[in-house]
Amino acid sequence: MRFASTRLVVRDIKTVVDFYERVTGQKAEWLAPVFAEIVTPAATLAVGAAETVALFKEGSAEPASNRSAIVEFQVDDVEAEFARLKNDVEVVHEPKMMPWGNCAAQFRDPEGTLVSIYTPVTETAKKRFGGR
Repeated sequence: MRFASTRLVVRDIKTVVDFYERVTGQKAEWLAPVFAEIVTPAATLAVGAAETVALFKEGSAEPASNRSAIVEFQVDDVEAEFARLKNDVEVVHEPKMMPWGNCAAQFRDPEGTLVSIYTPVTETAKKRFGGR
C-alpha cells in the first residue's frame, strides 16, 4: 500500500486551490472543473468541490467542517515562509518550537482547515526527515 494523497472537500474550490497554490508556490493540475491536485515531491493535496461527494455517498464528507486534521508542509525556513504568508492568512500561531524538534507555524485555509508549515530543527528531527 502507498499513501497517495490528502483530499479536502470544499465549498469554493477556486478560492481554496488559489490559497494552496500561494502556500506551496506550485500550480494545481485541474483534472475536472470540480477537482484539482497539487503534486509535491513528497505528497499530493487533492481538492474536490462539494458536488463530488455525491459520486461516493451523499453526506459522507462535509466542506468547511474539519477540526481534526492538519495539512502540513515541510519548508526550508519556517520563519521566512511565515513572513511571506502571514498577511494573507488567518494566523493560528507564529513560529515556535515544538517538543518533537520542529519549529512550526499554523494558520487556516479559507474554509477553516488548519495548515502547518514547519522546519526540522533538532538533530533528531532532521534525522527523521533524512537530514533535509
